[in-house]
Parts: sequence; structure tokens; C-alpha cells
Amino acid sequence: SMTGLTLLVGFVPLLWISHGYGPSRGDWWRMFGWAWLAFVLWNGATIWGLWYSTPVGPFAATLASTFLNMLAFMLFHTVSKRAHKALAYTLLVAGWIATEYWYTVGEFSFPWLLLGNGFANDVRAVQWYEYTGLFGGSLWVLVCNLLLFEAWLHRRSVRHWVRAALAVAVPLAVSLTIYARWEEPSERIEVAVVQPNVDCYDKFNTGADGQLANLLSLLGEVPSSARLIAMPETALVEGINESYLAASPSLGRIEAALAADHPDALLVVGADTYKVYAGGNRTGTARFRNGIWYDRFNTALALDAEGVRGIHHKSRLVIGVEKMPLPWLFDWLSFLIIDLGGTTGQLGVDTQRTVFAADGVRVAPAICYESVYGAYVGEFVRGGAQLLLVITNDGWWRDTAIHRQHFSFARLRAIEHRRAVARSANTGISGFIDARGDVAGPTLGWAERGVLTRAVALSDEQTVYTRYGDYLGRMAQYVMSLCLLYFVAYRIKRRNYLVD
Repeated sequence: SMTGLTLLVGFVPLLWISHGYGPSRGDWWRMFGWAWLAFVLWNGATIWGLWYSTPVGPFAATLASTFLNMLAFMLFHTVSKRAHKALAYTLLVAGWIATEYWYTVGEFSFPWLLLGNGFANDVRAVQWYEYTGLFGGSLWVLVCNLLLFEAWLHRRSVRHWVRAALAVAVPLAVSLTIYARWEEPSERIEVAVVQPNVDCYDKFNTGADGQLANLLSLLGEVPSSARLIAMPETALVEGINESYLAASPSLGRIEAALAADHPDALLVVGADTYKVYAGGNRTGTARFRNGIWYDRFNTALALDAEGVRGIHHKSRLVIGVEKMPLPWLFDWLSFLIIDLGGTTGQLGVDTQRTVFAADGVRVAPAICYESVYGAYVGEFVRGGAQLLLVITNDGWWRDTAIHRQHFSFARLRAIEHRRAVARSANTGISGFIDARGDVAGPTLGWAERGVLTRAVALSDEQTVYTRYGDYLGRMAQYVMSLCLLYFVAYRIKRRNYLVD
């Protein structure tokens, strides 16, 4: 619930420390120490709640995030002592955004602490994310910090203070204007989200029948007018063979309940599924056991009274939980992987995004961690999704800030793609978010069980960000490379006495 607007001045102390040091090697290491301390504390204090799901998680994420932060900042510090200030500032902005982009698309991906995510609870301030995505927020933070720092250095210069004030105020004014002029589409569908409130640490060690009875009881509370019903990630834990979906007892009982009380509704439910491969016809993520090759999936199933209508496999996987990066190098670390979602090791993934259809309405079934990636969610929207559905299992982090942050990130997805969001959590926060990023109506909070229903607006609009994705991150890589090449050329010329 805290504001992210403090980020607009958050780098000023580090910039001040950097300004006070000279070009000597000793000063470089002193700056390294201050920057390392600042970034470790910032990362660790934000994501310490990961400890509850895996003790190695907060340490690994803090180290990876700090490494990328240090790379960008120390490149800036080094260049600032040996070249023009404009080049150093450009390198800081481009380098920081480029390293954030790498953290989004790379093998080690945990984009929790991207600067643009800091405004997840300040949605009225960042309505222009529909044009830039969250990297626009990172750009705003960096530019404001640099201009405010320059204003502090030139405290008696009105021009510098005006420039800094405009950098803060103009994006805010543009955002508030977009927010005020936004008109919600008239087409709607009634959606119900279910929160069963099952302890996830017992979830995969207790009988599936009791959990199914809990889900069916909640399904009985859903109004008959609902046309789309959402149940959370891995709500069904029995382990379903995708070749024999019609034979699943759990799915059969749900389909019967739908036929009795909700014959016109589509239900999206998370499930633990697997697929068996014959002969050598297998994927790179397949496992071998008892003479057979098979893949395990964290799955969203779409079904109605007649049977299963669609399958989506979670494809943005949690590092060290559902996916071990560089498996040829990290197989020896497999003992650190814990069981989140009913499976361990590398899960199978989809190469394309599946959009579910409910009574002519197209729905994006994002599973848990997938909702953190704006460009990834955009693939569903480009595929025709009119509504974003997030099914998740947030109990792993207990009642810490992590599950609240996860909910807030969905507010940014709503703005980026101008899609309403319906969110069903096993426990955590379930509820609805409109296309301006506002939380719509009441929510079900931590350790609450129940059902929420709401008429949710639909949209066919595609924003600039939907169409072009993380273009700012891609551009930043090239600008960073050009800055470094220019710096190398500049230093060579200085050694040859061709510049002053």
C-alpha cells in the first residue's frame, strides 16, 4: 500500500556519494561498497518473504538483482570520472533499463524489483504505461533522479529546479488527464472468482477428495448468472493425464455440478497434469521414470458442462521452483528445489499462448508468475483476449508483502493492455481490477474463503504497449552499447592527445 513516488528521489544520495569521489582505484572501491550496501538492503528488504517458500530464494534473487544494479551503476560511476557528464548520465539510464530488460527475458528471470513496478499502487500516476509499459516507469525514475540531483548541485539556479519540477509534474499531469478521460467499455460479462483458502504446504500432501469437496461447495455459492468462473492455480491436485481428461473423476464431478447449476458457464481451473510420450517423441523438458517419458505441467483447464474446452500450460516458470536455469550447470543444485505447484524440477511449457472462449468472450488464463510479465501477457491480448484472468497460489509466502505485491502487479497489467482483471487465489488476494488499474469492489484477503462475483467490462482495443511490447528495453540495449563504444573511442583519443 506504500507509494512508489519516493523512487523519484531515491537515487539522489548514491549520486551525491558518487559525485564526491575521484577517479582513483581506492575511490572506485569505496563507491562500490556504498552501492553494494544500498542495493543489497533494498533488494533484501523487499523480497525477504520468499524465505517462507524456499530459504535460498531471497538470497539468490538479491544476489542476481544486486549484480545487475551494480553493473549499471558502476559503469555510470566509472564513465562519469573519465568522460563527459552527459555520456555518463545517458549510460546510467540506458544501462539500468537494459539490465532490467535482461532480467525480464534472460535465463535468470525475476523481474520483481524493476523500478517501474514501484508504482503498482500509484496507478493514477502511470496511466501512460499503456504506451510504454513498466520500463517507462523506470525511465521516469532515472530521469527525475538525475535532474533533481543536478538541481541540488546548482541550488541557486532556478532553471535547474524548473527542469526537475517539470520532469516530475508533466508525466503526472498527462497520467491524471488520461485517467479522468477514460471511459469503460459497455460490453460486460459476469465473472465469479473462487478463493478456497487451502494451506498450500498441506495441499499436496492431503487427499484430493476433500479439496474437491471444498471447491464444489464454493461452486454452489456462485450465482447462476455467472458466465465465467475462476478457480485458482493447482486447485486440482490429483495429477491428470491429458490423454484421458474425460476419465478424470475430479473433472467429471465438476462438469456434473456445472450441468446442474451453471449449464451456460465456462469454468477455468488450475490443475496438475502430465503428458506421456511414446517412443522417442518427447520434449526437452520430459522426464524418464519406470520406462516412460513424460512431461509435468502447471495447467489451466477450461471446461463446461460438456467437457474440457481448452488447455493452457504455465510457460513463465519460477526459477529454482519450477525451473532450474542452465540445467547442465546446475543439476548439482537440484536438492534446493522445493515443491511449489505439485511438481518439482523443470515443468513443460507452451510455445504459444492459449486464449479461452466463454460464451463468445475471449479470456487470457495467466497462471501466477506469468502475470508479472507485461509483454508476455500482451501475447494473450494480441491473440484476442478481452479480459485478463489470473489464477494463482500465493500462500507460499505466508502473510508477507510478497502476495500483496503480486496482486498489485496485476494492476499494471490492466493499464498496459487496458483490460479488466479477474483474480482467483488459493489464498492471498482475490478480486477484480478495472482497466484503469483501480481495484473494483471488495476483495478476499489473506486466509479468507469465499466467492466474489462482478460484471466485468470487456475490450477489443490494443494499446501501443500491447502491439510493441518492451520496446524501451530493446532500445536501451543499443543505446548502452553505443555509449560504451563512444567511451572507448573517447579514451583512445585522449591517450593520443586528440582531445583536451
